[in-house]
Amino acid sequence: MDLEARGHSEHPEELRLWLRLLTCTQLIEKQVRNELREQFGTTLPRFDLMSQLERAPEGLKMNELSRRMMVTGGNVTGITDQLVAEGLVERVDVEGDRRAWRVRLTARGRRLFNDMAQQHEAWIVDAFAALNAKEIAQLHKLLGKVKQHSHQQLAEAL
Repeated sequence: MDLEARGHSEHPEELRLWLRLLTCTQLIEKQVRNELREQFGTTLPRFDLMSQLERAPEGLKMNELSRRMMVTGGNVTGITDQLVAEGLVERVDVEGDRRAWRVRLTARGRRLFNDMAQQHEAWIVDAFAALNAKEIAQLHKLLGKVKQHSHQQLAEAL
């Protein structure tokens, strides 16, 4: 049973919409996880870590990676160790700090990530194939309004 099945007609339409959004997100994420595993023998967390490193060619400190990925340092360390062992990322000393290092993609890691990223993009495009360009633009605009409202509510609460 997916999350959307929990909503009933007596629930507010907003709640049912929320459950539909969550269900769609979970279904698309499951498809992406399956494709990454089947086509590249990798996991979504590994892809996410490499994605963060691709955006920072000079590399990132472990705590920066952890913060950006919103996971614990232990999770980042385990994934990084695997990727280092496979020659996809490397650890580089941080000048002026003997205890720290930056993690960055190797040339091999960058090539592999670029291949994965192209496929990832195609999977996401395919996930929205049921919508035409106008519907996609409209949905993007509407969700942007929800996002802006949520940011405002959060800022007021803080």
